[in-house]
Amino acid sequence: FPLEKAEAYVSLRSPLLINSLKEQWWLLDRRKVSMTLERVGVPAPRMLFVNRDAPDDPNFAWTPTEEGDFVEGDDFVAIGERKIIKPFVEKPVDANRHDVRIYFPSSAGGGCKSLFRKVGDRSGQWNPDINRVRRDGSYVYEAFVPTGGIDVKVYAIAPSYAHAEARKSPAVDGKVERDANGKEVRHAVRLLDDQKRVASKITSAFRQGVCGFDMLYTPIGTSYVCDVNGFSFVKGSEKYLNDAAALLHTICMASLRPARFLEIWDRRQA
Repeated sequence: FPLEKAEAYVSLRSPLLINSLKEQWWLLDRRKVSMTLERVGVPAPRMLFVNRDAPDDPNFAWTPTEEGDFVEGDDFVAIGERKIIKPFVEKPVDANRHDVRIYFPSSAGGGCKSLFRKVGDRSGQWNPDINRVRRDGSYVYEAFVPTGGIDVKVYAIAPSYAHAEARKSPAVDGKVERDANGKEVRHAVRLLDDQKRVASKITSAFRQGVCGFDMLYTPIGTSYVCDVNGFSFVKGSEKYLNDAAALLHTICMASLRPARFLEIWDRRQA
């Protein structure tokens, strides 16, 4: 998405913004996403940053990692006292890169699973001989969260609406599960109240009126946010599209006629 071009248009025309452009720059760096989630108290997997670049935003600070400070063992990576033990997930800090790896401990046979954007019916590949992490740039190392093979995709609309769907995790076997029409199989999920509050915190913290994020939901009932994607819509859900249209209509009308909006809003809440 050409953010620079969008910012130039906003500067010229001052349109209503559903999603703030400034915070969309944050979404392009997984470290900034993680730091923002931590600031607003959203649970996320335990992480370790290996920084081979300098900060570029005064809102976020990190210290470049000296190569001698980064230690890699057979079954862990560490910087000083901070250690992440295998299995762990390795993500490029650049959120536009989807070449993610999951490394497994020697007790489980080692190796790693490479994940990537869907190509046909594949989204992952097993690599039994790759055990060492990459050193060609900055990476986030994230503790692997067991979810029973399920990922949850959440689609939020500010301030408090959230639609969620579950799918088979690409970490299972790298194969995309599709229905008879060729679409990825997903199932609607009812979010708990605290998970709905997480959705509200995310739309507020990133100032994104329409925002998708990924949630890891463990069998014991805890949940963690592992990615925030920004502007995202649900495909093929008539209910979601109707709900989204009504909410976005309300937001637009509020910007044009705030007094009338408050009157309608109060009536709906009564």
